[in-house]
Amino acid sequence: MKRKNKFTVWMSKYKHAWVFLYILVYLPWFFWLERHVTTHYYVIQTKLDEWIPFNEFFIIPYLMWFAFIAVAFLYFFFKDVPGFYKMAKFMFTGMTIFLIISTVFPNGQDLRPVVFARDNIFVDMVRVLYRADTCTNVFPSLHVFNSLGVCVAVHESGRLRKHPCICWGAYVLAGLIILATIFLKQHSVLDVLGAGVMACVLYQFVYAAEKKREPRYAKQKRPLLQNK
Repeated sequence: MKRKNKFTVWMSKYKHAWVFLYILVYLPWFFWLERHVTTHYYVIQTKLDEWIPFNEFFIIPYLMWFAFIAVAFLYFFFKDVPGFYKMAKFMFTGMTIFLIISTVFPNGQDLRPVVFARDNIFVDMVRVLYRADTCTNVFPSLHVFNSLGVCVAVHESGRLRKHPCICWGAYVLAGLIILATIFLKQHSVLDVLGAGVMACVLYQFVYAAEKKREPRYAKQKRPLLQNK
């Protein structure tokens, strides 16, 4: 009975965990795209991408993205439920848009080097990355979009804004991750720009729209308080 009661209390306290069910939609759809979009796709890249040199050392911030996103979600899940809902709404909406774009507009890039100028552990890590992740379904870059999503969530958090070191740490890491997508030839400049545009648009719907509603709500409450 005690275990059951503890579970009931946990479920009541963290009922917002239902949001993670989105993974049951995202993963099957994404892996379907990875299996089917392999050869016939629109190439998304520019001359600028060809001028940007490959640099294997960016594999470190690129892989740190996974921990970056996980830590952000866990923090907001346990410490800031309203912030968690907004961040999830922002990210999951963007991820769904990405899936739709990749489905109706199969895309990819041909920027990855065939021969590496150096041979070291970082190059080996890049080789593993290339084998695990195809060069298709790249627009807009989710690495970039979700990194921007964390930065937005951190910036909009009243609690985290009191800790400049945490905020700037998140911004710097996000910047390195974004650069990594380009220098590792995982994404083109267009993928990065597309993610930035999508983040700006969704910010208006998820965060800015709520800020506009808050003053109206406050004005509605004032007459009630004055009457009392």
